[in-house]
Amino acid sequence: MSNENRSSWNSRFGYIMAAAGFSIGLGNIWRFPYLVGTNGGGAFVLIYLLICVLIGMPLFYMEVTLGRKAQASPIVGMRKLTKKGSPWVSFGWLGVLSAFFILTYYIQIMGWILAYLVKMFTGEMKGLDAAQYADRFSDLIKNPVTLIAFTLICVIIIGIISAKDLSSGLEKACSVMMPALFIMLILVVIRSLTLPGAMEGVKWYLKVDFSEVNGQTFLTALGQCFFSVGIASGGAFVYGSYLKKDSNIPSDGLMVIGFDTLAALIAGLAIFPAVFALGLQPDSGSNLLFITMSNVFMNMPFGSLFGVLFFLLMFFAALSSSLGYLEPVSSSFSEILNISRAKGVIYALVTIFAVGLFTIFGHNILESVTIGGRNLFDFADFLSGNILMPLGAIVLILYTLIYWKFNGFKRDIDEGATDFKVPMAMKYIAYLLPVVLIIIFITGLM
Repeated sequence: MSNENRSSWNSRFGYIMAAAGFSIGLGNIWRFPYLVGTNGGGAFVLIYLLICVLIGMPLFYMEVTLGRKAQASPIVGMRKLTKKGSPWVSFGWLGVLSAFFILTYYIQIMGWILAYLVKMFTGEMKGLDAAQYADRFSDLIKNPVTLIAFTLICVIIIGIISAKDLSSGLEKACSVMMPALFIMLILVVIRSLTLPGAMEGVKWYLKVDFSEVNGQTFLTALGQCFFSVGIASGGAFVYGSYLKKDSNIPSDGLMVIGFDTLAALIAGLAIFPAVFALGLQPDSGSNLLFITMSNVFMNMPFGSLFGVLFFLLMFFAALSSSLGYLEPVSSSFSEILNISRAKGVIYALVTIFAVGLFTIFGHNILESVTIGGRNLFDFADFLSGNILMPLGAIVLILYTLIYWKFNGFKRDIDEGATDFKVPMAMKYIAYLLPVVLIIIFITGLM
C-alpha cells in the first residue's frame, strides 16, 4: 500500500473529532469519575490535569508526529523509519498488541452498555431496590449467551463503520457522534444539578483535600492519563499517519487533549451531584456506572429518559474509542498482508472477537480459570494497561531521545505549525519521562 494511495483526513474538524473520539471513551465517562470517587475528589482532579499537561501531552505529540512522519500503520511505519528487525519496531508491535487486547474486553463492556440501553428504554430497571440493581448486573455477566449476542452486535456496528473508507466511515461517524455526545452529556449535567441536594455532590467533587493524597494517588492519575488519552496503543500513531505534512499537530493536539479532559470533568458533574442527591456512595468503584447510576436514574423524575441519554452517550464514547483501537490492528493486517481495508477490518474483528470470547467466559463458565490471580477479563485489562502500554511508552520516549533526537522531533512536529510551536522547555520534561514511565511500569506489575 503506497503512500500515494494512503487515505487522509478530509478535514481538520474530522481529524480532531476522530482523535478526540478515540481519547474520549470509557476512560472518561466511567473510569475517571469512579477514580475521583475513590481517590478523594478534587485533589485527584488537580493532579490528573497536571499530569495530562506534563506527561500525557508530550507523549501524545510524539506518537502523532511519528505517525505522520511514517505515513503507515505502527509496525510497517516503524520498519520504514528504522529497518525491519530493528528493536525500535517493538514500539509498533507493542501498540498493536495493546489495542488488540484492550478490544478483547472493551467490546464486551460496550455490549454491557448496549444491554443497559435496552433495559432503560424498555423500563425493565424500574421499581428495583439497591440489591436488585446489583443482581441485574450480576445476571448479565453470568449469562454467556446474552453477553455474546450483545457483544456480537457491537462488533458488527464497529465493522460496518470501519470497513468504509476513512472519510465516509470513521471520520463521518465521529464528526456526528462527538458533538452529540457533548450535547447529551450537558443535558444529563443540567438534570443532575437540578436535583435537590445536588450541590453537596458538586462541593465534594471540587473540594481539594491534599490529606487524601499519597504516592498511589499520583500513580493512579498517571495510569488514568494513559488509559484516557490512549498513549502507546497505536491509535494516535495511525491517526497521525492519515495527516498531511502541513497539518498543525501542536494546535490540533491541544484541542484533542482539551476535549478529552473536558469530557472527563463534565462526566463528574453529571454523576456526583445525582449520586449525592439520592444519598448513594460516590466511592462505589467500577459499580458506579452499571449499578449506582441505574439506581440514580430510576429514582429521579424523567429518569428513564435521562437513563437512555446517559447510556446512549456511553455507547457513543465506547464506539468512538473502539474505532480508534481497531484502526492500528486492522491497518496492520491490511498493510502486512497487502489486502484491502475492508478485509483487514474483517480479519482483525474476527480474531479479536474469538479471543474476546475468553474474557466473556471469564465471568461465567471459565470463572475458575485465573492467570496470576486474575480472571481472564481482568488479565486482558492488566496485560494491556499495566504491561504493553507502559512498555510501549518507554520505547517511544527512548526512541525520541536516542534515535530521533529531541531536535529532530521538534523539527518534525513544528512542520505545519502556524499559531504556536513546541517550546524547547519540553526537552527537559522529555528527559525526565523515562524515569517516570519506568516507575509506572514497575509499580503496575506489583
